[in-house]
Amino acid sequence: MRASVRRPRLLAAASLALTALALTACDNGQGEGLREEGAATQPSDTVPQDKPTPKPEGTAASKAPSAAGATGKGGARTSAPAKDTDPNAPSNRVPCTADNTRITAAPLTRPLNHMLLTITNTGSKMCDLKGYPIVKFEGAQSVPPVMEATKPQAVTSLAPGKEGYAAVILSAGDGSGGEGRTAQSLEIGFQGSDKMAEAALQAKGVHIDDSLRVTYWVTTIEDALS
Repeated sequence: MRASVRRPRLLAAASLALTALALTACDNGQGEGLREEGAATQPSDTVPQDKPTPKPEGTAASKAPSAAGATGKGGARTSAPAKDTDPNAPSNRVPCTADNTRITAAPLTRPLNHMLLTITNTGSKMCDLKGYPIVKFEGAQSVPPVMEATKPQAVTSLAPGKEGYAAVILSAGDGSGGEGRTAQSLEIGFQGSDKMAEAALQAKGVHIDDSLRVTYWVTTIEDALS
């Protein structure tokens, strides 16, 4: 009687053990699957998070200057200096030379023994007539001195097409300048330049002596002959 009771109990225990092993095997399979699937969704440890998207280099936007000007220190925006369009501005003026002027020489009856030099700006910019004309008649060994009393307060400047003036005292009316001679040609030089400009004389030439003198360049005929 005891043997028959013990056998069913052993069979029941064995059945429970097999069921437990089967459940454990299923749990192990599903657990591995869940762990593998979960691992695939985790971010890689070697990839940094929140990495900024790199901007392409060499684009027109990164190299082209702003239309409003370049950005200076502290974020302040600077702009290119405006070009001075004033023709009287020093940066837009040039010296008067033989290359941008034309000169005429005309002997006068009044005042006596005077000759008027008229210079015209033939260039496209304002030019400055510095000092006085360097007067060289044919055969002259030196140039005549300037009369300091005729020096203007400011440098004479000529706009394109405008004229300036200077006078040449050719000889002394009282004969104190010596016997003198007749000159047939004349050249005019400029302060700061080695190039001479030819100024045509009248066909018979002009009489000069040792009292030859010149005035400074001025803006009016009256100032030149005063």
